Amino acid sequence: MVDFSGVLIIGCGEIGRRVGRLWLERGVAVSALARSREAELKLEELGFAVARGDLDDPASLAGLAVENRLVYYFAPPPDQGVADPRMEAFCDQALAADKPWKIVYISTSGVYGDCGGALVDETAPLRPLTDRARRRVDAEERLRRVQRERDIAVVILRVPGIYGPGRLPRKRIEQGVPVLEAREAPPSNRIHAVDLARICVAAGEKGQTGEVFNVCDESGGSMTDYFNAVADACGLPRPPQISMAEARRRLSAEMLSYLNESRRLDSRRLRERLGIELRYPDLAAGLRAALAEEGKVS
Repeated sequence: MVDFSGVLIIGCGEIGRRVGRLWLERGVAVSALARSREAELKLEELGFAVARGDLDDPASLAGLAVENRLVYYFAPPPDQGVADPRMEAFCDQALAADKPWKIVYISTSGVYGDCGGALVDETAPLRPLTDRARRRVDAEERLRRVQRERDIAVVILRVPGIYGPGRLPRKRIEQGVPVLEAREAPPSNRIHAVDLARICVAAGEKGQTGEVFNVCDESGGSMTDYFNAVADACGLPRPPQISMAEARRRLSAEMLSYLNESRRLDSRRLRERLGIELRYPDLAAGLRAALAEEGKVS
């Protein structure tokens, strides 16, 4: 039995839809924020109730029903700046008078910055190197302030790269975009979309006030290993490899920002506190499942 009145999803993209369906299967009412009629219709087809509002229009959030709801906040910050005005609008408007049962926020492991390949647990200092990560730190800090001042339970999930059906870099591999030489490639982390949705449900059920969880699978490896594994699973030639010196000339600034950071996430707390047993702990199984769901393989 749940002791909250329902689930509310802010930022109901693919992960939000997966989380919402899992709660519907448990008989829990699910609603989601939509800023357009088109989005509203798609959510209604899934069986979600719809609340109209726009995170970029703070006044539209004033009447959002959050009282005693399990709120999932999955909406990304804007693409510019070092703060998250959308989270600010949510906290200032939606939480002004009503108190959710709990808020679960998907942040990013990028908040740790470059750790030189070290194993990083949730107590590590936050040293974001990019504005993208600084916006997430700002959002986390705003939620912690709400937690302190309003006694609202907040659980934060620090998530690395998400892969799964519809999220594989097939086009990039087909185009022959190069990757970093394996010997230079730093360690990276990832999680299958199906497991992330299950973790979100577990965090809603079992996560305690102020808890932070690193989220990743057990596959380890580098981004180069990941692209090679995707190519192999899809029956495509592996991408060409280039040195870091050449990568700085040829790869996008965004890709370079990922390659310039190195860390391995310690996810023991996830398993110990939330009792999570990953469905896809290794990349090979996760890729097979993703391709099967896409209908590319039987």
